[in-house]
Amino acid sequence: MTTAWETIKRGAVEILLEDELKKLLAENRPLRIKAGFDPTAPDLHLGHTVLINKLKQFQELGHEIIFVIGDFTAMIGDPTGRNATRPPLSKEEILINAKTYETQVFKILDAKKTKIVFNSAWLESFSAADLIKLAATYTVARMLERDDFEKRYLAKQPIAIHEFLYPLLQGYDSVAIKADVELGGTDQKFNLLMGRELQKHFNQKPQVILTMPLLEGLDGVNKMSKSLGNYVGINDTPQEMFGKLMSIADDLMWRYFDLLSFYPADEIMSWRKSEENPRDFKVKLAQEIVTRFHGKDAAEKAYADFVQRFQKNAIPDDLDEIAITITSAQISLIHLLKQASLVASVSDARRMIKQNAVKIDGQKITDENFTINQGTTHIYQVGKRKAAKIRLVKT
Repeated sequence: MTTAWETIKRGAVEILLEDELKKLLAENRPLRIKAGFDPTAPDLHLGHTVLINKLKQFQELGHEIIFVIGDFTAMIGDPTGRNATRPPLSKEEILINAKTYETQVFKILDAKKTKIVFNSAWLESFSAADLIKLAATYTVARMLERDDFEKRYLAKQPIAIHEFLYPLLQGYDSVAIKADVELGGTDQKFNLLMGRELQKHFNQKPQVILTMPLLEGLDGVNKMSKSLGNYVGINDTPQEMFGKLMSIADDLMWRYFDLLSFYPADEIMSWRKSEENPRDFKVKLAQEIVTRFHGKDAAEKAYADFVQRFQKNAIPDDLDEIAITITSAQISLIHLLKQASLVASVSDARRMIKQNAVKIDGQKITDENFTINQGTTHIYQVGKRKAAKIRLVKT
């Protein structure tokens, strides 16, 4: 049987400090477990859920989960990993994104046992004097020890003054909610340590830090990111989610099992050592993830559709028809694929055509300059995962 300590350590990269966390757990009280997310994009993806899954494990062990939406800090923009100053988001954009986070996070966490807070609740009331006092707790030299700041400074790239405020304000979140433990990705270690230091400054017991690894995207190389197009979104359709997960490499599948699955670790290890076809385990993973976000029935249908479409090389009968309006008698195939969201960009469309991955009514298209007439209806396929029945309508 898995112990509470084994559950907490599962998948974690580092716990600072383990002895302090063991002492906190020995107090036999609900600990205040904090994780913060800046709503800089409208949707969460599986990379975000690595942390949220760990929050769920703490929640199931009886601890208090505090999900911090950084609506105030998002206006600054986290400089972590950046080689240039982030463009600021408007308050309206941030609030729209924050609303989606509120609903999506409860697909994993228990809404009745989760406290969602916005850091504007305490940071908006900061006076200029308060901000000066907070800034006085840390030196420029210490800030420049941060890897991304140091690299930009040595490369003579601009660092805006407000970027130095970001780790201080994120750290102050821990003071405001009196966090016992804060979770974050490995790239957030500097910010997490800042919270610990500020708690000491404000005569609080410093929080324990638990870091989780960054999840690679579908390409198996880069961090999962919507901008790179290598992501699985929480709001992806069941079919799209299932297909994306079935497309990952076998080695990456085990990484996803370790960081995303709730199957027991020893069971996953036994699968890894078995001589069964890895594809069968990939189906287990895809079904588990789709069930988590869309329900068991949707997962079973997504699997059936996958088998029908990709194993039997067939197109589902219930493909919805999309009407796309064009202003001329014809439209180029590359622009139609982009407009229908079957590709991420025109260059992506060209790349897929060059790879013989684009079909119209089952026929491969190899001409990048191919055009389609208005008034026609065809089934368009891009790769193995995307298909749409499109009717062209002229204005």
